Parts: sequence; structure tokens; C-alpha cells
Amino acid sequence: MCGTGGADDDPGGAFVVYDKPKHNRSDDLSRKSTFSHASYAAFRPSYPTALYETILGYHHGSKSLCVDLGTGHGLVARSFAPSFAEVIGTDPSPGMIQQARALTSTDDFVNVSFQEAAAESLPSLHDASVDMVVAAQAAHWFDCSKLFPELKRVLRKGGTLAFWAYKDHVFVDFPRATEVLNRYAYGESEDLLGPYWSQPGRSRVQNKLRDIDPPPDEWEDVQRIEYEPDTKGARSGTGTMFLSKRITLGDCMRYIRTWSSFHAWQEAHPAAQSRQQGGNGDVVDDMFNAMRSEETSWQVGAWEDKEVEIEWGTGLLLARKR
Repeated sequence: MCGTGGADDDPGGAFVVYDKPKHNRSDDLSRKSTFSHASYAAFRPSYPTALYETILGYHHGSKSLCVDLGTGHGLVARSFAPSFAEVIGTDPSPGMIQQARALTSTDDFVNVSFQEAAAESLPSLHDASVDMVVAAQAAHWFDCSKLFPELKRVLRKGGTLAFWAYKDHVFVDFPRATEVLNRYAYGESEDLLGPYWSQPGRSRVQNKLRDIDPPPDEWEDVQRIEYEPDTKGARSGTGTMFLSKRITLGDCMRYIRTWSSFHAWQEAHPAAQSRQQGGNGDVVDDMFNAMRSEETSWQVGAWEDKEVEIEWGTGLLLARKR
């Protein structure tokens, strides 16, 4: 079972501290001084139609109300809008709720609303009123000892739980660059990003949410759909692939700068500025310098405009309320 909350590289979910992390950093990413809600919305990956179709194919019965826990900027809530009479996105971060509302046209999404609330406490929802509850890149921070009793209350019999998460991306055609990425992302040196992940939440993402175990006396038909990418080309990994993207190296750098570990690294290195900002470089600049030294095709021309294919490892957990 997952335990008692924490921060997130995706600031949706319940931000309750489990352990005191290194550097005594704040566990609510959206409150960090370096965090940009707009950058988060712009550079985080979106989810493909196949993922939503898989979830809807699993779902049985009515489609009156879907609740998106840890909604962030509201992407998933908007995506489920055509399939449900009503969709409610919840998030404990006021900034994220503000961003979600700003990105959600009331003309185009008349059935979507957002509420500031933690996943473990949904007092505005009536008993047995919810048909489906979803969480994208947020469930690893939920306090399951409180979450599952609340879901037992609000979900109807036969209602669906669908939680999914994505781990680090892989450069599918560039194994050496992928090795550099992993070294910078998880190396233990204070100059790298490894010490700045909040744990154990990050480990749960790396483990594809296998630590989240719906109580068997309350849930049935539990399914796990996973993908582990490889560096032998597109779709060379194992399992069902949902998340991939063709991206420029420059945008990949900007994506990595939305990671919670990067924002915590910035707080520990306040004098370091990226070259894009006119500084001498930050850890992401150093990371890509190291990648370019390993990948000769990344060394020529306007390298930041070079497009590469990336895939994310993913875990999708599906369960049905008894």
C-alpha cells in the first residue's frame, strides 16, 4: 500500500510529508519560487487517445460523473469531458486550480469544473455518486490509508479506479545519451539531481505504481498495464506503449526543467543560471553538454533544434469497486 503523501514532480495530489528530505526543501512543487505553472502546462507530456480508450473500455455502467484527482492544469479532466455528463478536477494547489480554469474554456467544456481539494478528502461529493476516479502522475503521493476509505465512500458499486504514472523518458535511438540522463537524474552527488527527488514518491513512479495495492476486499478485476522502453529504436521496449513524443533537444531541456528535482536543485544552487538566461549554465546545461560529448550527431549545427524520439516508461492501474 502507498503511504502518507509527499511532494510531486507533478504537483497534483496530497502534499503531506512522509520523511524529511535532504535540504529541507518544500514538498509542494507549485509553491517553489522557481516553479512556473505555464511551463509545466506547456512542456509536460500529453496522453494519447489509446490510453483514454483503454480506460473507457475497462469501465462498466453509467458515465454521469468522473473525478480527476491531482488534476494539475486540467488536461485529463478536459479529455474525459466528451465521455461523461460531468467531470470534476480536484487539486490541493490553488495555483494549479487557477491554471486549470484559465486553460478550460467554459464554452467548450460546460460540464467541467475544478475544486481545491486533496485526494483523500472530498467532502463536496455525495456517497456513491462517482462513476470513475482517475489520477495522472499524482497517485504516488496519495495517502492510501485515507484515500481508499474516501474512494469506498464516493464511488458507486462497480465504479472504476484508473491511476497512471510515467517514469523517466528514454532517447530510443541514443543509448549513450540515455545513460547520461540516468546518471544526472539519479547520481548521488550534490551537483546532480539524485539527492533532490522527494522520496519515496519518486521510487513509486519508477516502480510503475506497483506499491499502490487496492484493498482486495473492496476492489476486484485489478489490472496493471505497463511499458518499459529500450534504446534499440521506437517501440523496442516491453509491454504496451502509451507515451512517446518527437521533441527538439531544446524543448527536452525545458521539459527537464519542470522536474521537481530540478527546482529543488535550483533552491540549493541559487547563483546558478542557465545559459538561456545569460548565466554560466545549470545542471541541465551540464547534462546536455555531457550528452553531446557522447552523441556525435548532436554536436553539429543548431543542435537545440535537432529532433529526437523519446518514450516514457508507464504504469496504468485499473480496479473496479466491489
